[in-house]
Amino acid sequence: MGAVMQANEQDRAPGVPDDDASNGKDASGTFMPAVSSLAVPPDTFDSPWKDAIAQAFPEFLAFYFPAAHRGIDWTRGHMFLDTELRGILREADAGVRHADQLVQVHRKRGGPGWVYVHVEVQATRKADFERRMFTYSYRLFERFGRPVASLVVLADPHRRWRPDGYGFELFGSRHWLSFPTVKLLDYKADIDSLLANPNPFALVTAAHLLTRQTRNQPRQRLAAKWKLVRLLYERDWSKERVIGLFKVLDWMMSLPDALEGRLWQDIEAFEGKRNMPYITSVERIGMRKGFERGREQLLLDQLTHRFGPLSEAAVARVESATAADIDRWARRVLDASSLDEVLSDDA
Repeated sequence: MGAVMQANEQDRAPGVPDDDASNGKDASGTFMPAVSSLAVPPDTFDSPWKDAIAQAFPEFLAFYFPAAHRGIDWTRGHMFLDTELRGILREADAGVRHADQLVQVHRKRGGPGWVYVHVEVQATRKADFERRMFTYSYRLFERFGRPVASLVVLADPHRRWRPDGYGFELFGSRHWLSFPTVKLLDYKADIDSLLANPNPFALVTAAHLLTRQTRNQPRQRLAAKWKLVRLLYERDWSKERVIGLFKVLDWMMSLPDALEGRLWQDIEAFEGKRNMPYITSVERIGMRKGFERGREQLLLDQLTHRFGPLSEAAVARVESATAADIDRWARRVLDASSLDEVLSDDA
């Protein structure tokens, strides 16, 4: 598979023309916005990944870390400890973290029955990442007094960045953390196999890779998203799982409003043909509101990380902003020198 998945006639969303179409109409003669008017919202990875892991943690481990999956007694359940993790990360002065998960599980044999799994999905390259994983590990052990496994999914676009441990030696004393990692880029040439794999995280991996590959290519992203949505319906999954994974795909693979509306029309027509009314208009509205609230919270976290605690006025402005404002401010947050510069009304 090349750098971008090429959609054939079956995979292309109904009515979506090739990117080189110049007459502004789709195959049915309906007007389609010019490519220059289809501004793609900033890509969001952290929150969709966290949501996906919460939905299907056993499948997450089975897909990326099968040895860990085999060592856990799944009949005894597992528990997410998000509140406890947030407190530990604040103590570690780790900044804004979104895609971490801390899970209490029971191992099958050896030592204490229940232990902890700390999962980190890292979407950007960070110079101090290894040291921070080391800090998280000993803080978690200090807090709970039980063994902690640190597992890392590297979701960044840098092929050669592959951290796997951190530590130090001094006067015969050695402190070291080694952690297994999975690099999503290693799946890039095997997207067809991902799409055929029944594990939901094969689909999430494909969605992540295709989101990166179709950056600033809205019509190609629409075609890729449509193919993944169709696969959701073709799997032998419950309605709840289909809806849950759709939320992840919808959040991750952002589209301009014009193409988003076209996708929803196609989904409704597809559901009607298959008599599978999974995603109702009420659920759609709820997902969209949840998506917008998530983007607002992500921007607030980024602003706080860059510029310190925000005033009530600044928080209120973000919470009352339009989707276009959130998109514009999110693009500025990395380069702006002040909060006022980010929230400026200038286009």
